[in-house]
Amino acid sequence: MLSVVDVSVTYPNGVAALKATNATFARGQFIVLLGKSGAGKSTLLRSLNGLVRPTRGDVRNEAHGSIFASGATLRAHRRRTGMIFQQHHLIGRLTALENVLTGRLASHGFLRSLAPLPRADRIMALEALDRVGLADRALDRADELSGGQQQRVGIARAMAQRPEIVLADEPVASLDPATAVKVLEDLHRICREDGITAIVSLHQVELARQFGDRIFGLARGQIVFEDGPEAVGGIALDQIYQTHPAELAVAAE
Repeated sequence: MLSVVDVSVTYPNGVAALKATNATFARGQFIVLLGKSGAGKSTLLRSLNGLVRPTRGDVRNEAHGSIFASGATLRAHRRRTGMIFQQHHLIGRLTALENVLTGRLASHGFLRSLAPLPRADRIMALEALDRVGLADRALDRADELSGGQQQRVGIARAMAQRPEIVLADEPVASLDPATAVKVLEDLHRICREDGITAIVSLHQVELARQFGDRIFGLARGQIVFEDGPEAVGGIALDQIYQTHPAELAVAAE
């Protein structure tokens, strides 16, 4: 279980990106943070891994309490938390396999990570690629892959960590609709099979309904909705998007 307690984030330029937020994310669920750009989704997501440090409040997990209790506690939390980014963050000149292997580095000390990683790590990386259907592209450079394939390598890299939690920040925002569904199907299936808690930010309403066990709607830096996907209807969308019906129809596409 992961929770935020009275978390707020104000950036140095004075922008209040997140306002006094409380939420609990249940173990093993596929949770969607839904909202338009600037709603606070990315700030909340990155606070859950300490990439953005709250101005006030705390992030807590059941293993260590506050993730900010010490440097060692934060590192331990990050080791058990995989990250998937919108723009992949792959190293283009490296192969898909080499990119996935970077997900194993945190499991080794600094000096050990300078040498080639053990065979067991390479097997884990290959297995992770196989689970997203890319074992046959393991030795291809990342920059030779399509956008959807690169994002699936990003999923494999996160899974190579053997995480308990996965945080995905708009992982399909740059993909066409069919590819977006395929990427989310892979992520959803793997998280289900491994009992991983997934917290995924999206702006596509239909994808949130299709994949989310629980949906948190954000608007203007606050959680304004929390319920199951079946409850994401007109009133809920008006709360989340705070906009006109025509714009809601576009968001739902």
